[in-house]
Amino acid sequence: MNIGVDAAALGMSNAVTAHSADVNSGYWNPAGLIHLEDKQLALMHSSYFANIANYDYIGFAMPLDERSAVGISVIRFAVDDILNTTQLIDDQGQINYDRISMFSTADYGVTLSYARSLPLDGLNYGINAKVIRRIIGDFASSWGFGFDAAIQFQTRNDWKFGIMARDITTTYNSWAIDEDEFATIQNAVEGQNQELPETSEITIPKLQIGVSKKYTIAYDYALLAEFDLNMRFEQNNDIISTSIVSINPALGFEASYLDMIFLRGGVGNFQNELQFDQSEDLTFQPSFGVGFKYKGIQVDYAFTDIGDQSIALYSNVFSLKLDFSIFR
Repeated sequence: MNIGVDAAALGMSNAVTAHSADVNSGYWNPAGLIHLEDKQLALMHSSYFANIANYDYIGFAMPLDERSAVGISVIRFAVDDILNTTQLIDDQGQINYDRISMFSTADYGVTLSYARSLPLDGLNYGINAKVIRRIIGDFASSWGFGFDAAIQFQTRNDWKFGIMARDITTTYNSWAIDEDEFATIQNAVEGQNQELPETSEITIPKLQIGVSKKYTIAYDYALLAEFDLNMRFEQNNDIISTSIVSINPALGFEASYLDMIFLRGGVGNFQNELQFDQSEDLTFQPSFGVGFKYKGIQVDYAFTDIGDQSIALYSNVFSLKLDFSIFR
């Protein structure tokens, strides 16, 4: 639930909290759903770690009336076809390859979103209700629940502001572990892995604050810029880190021609990375993206971690957005 959705947003280093205004707002800022004029459908796929892990997303949203909108989205991040070799050696100590099976480890996130405009012109709010499902083969599974809350505000001179509070109630995941299946892992290496893992985990709240502005250049061209602050209430390696809160900035740009061709870039994930000599180096993650929109169909591509500035492998992300107004 922390990776992000939509290649257009990922190409801007996730700096979209203030200006997000389509079906993908269910993830970035549900208050942005209020700007929908018709039903929208979004799809995204990305492969991570040399295609070992697959990340997929589908979202749907629609306006209810002039003042409210709803949406639903599903995210799946999974590693499939993992070899289970815990039964490779039989009771007689013989290797039997027929005893090898396969399993998957998958995380699912289902989000229900609602947005509504407030009496103050330009001010909207949105809420998310999230259900988290995590599965590790037959060994363990969990259920989790959480809520998000967000607002957006647009001034008369087109400045946009957004606040997204994730997991405001703290998201809890409760695990159920099959002890019989888990015992096969214990027996694989005698004397190790004898203790069961914790049966509950929590996700602490996070806060995203953004401001954006769109500039029109010579009628046909436009430039959108947004600056975000991503805040986590813990101490980590973010560029600004205290015992109370850690802050990580992100900056994104989108240049467009006729609102049809898009070129995007951004930089974020600023980290104070500890080196072998105990010194700290400032690292960051740039992103790049392009997009094309014709009538109600938009195709976007993002290339993250360009220049290999972080330890994570780069990823190619593709997404598709369909506006149902094309069927009118």
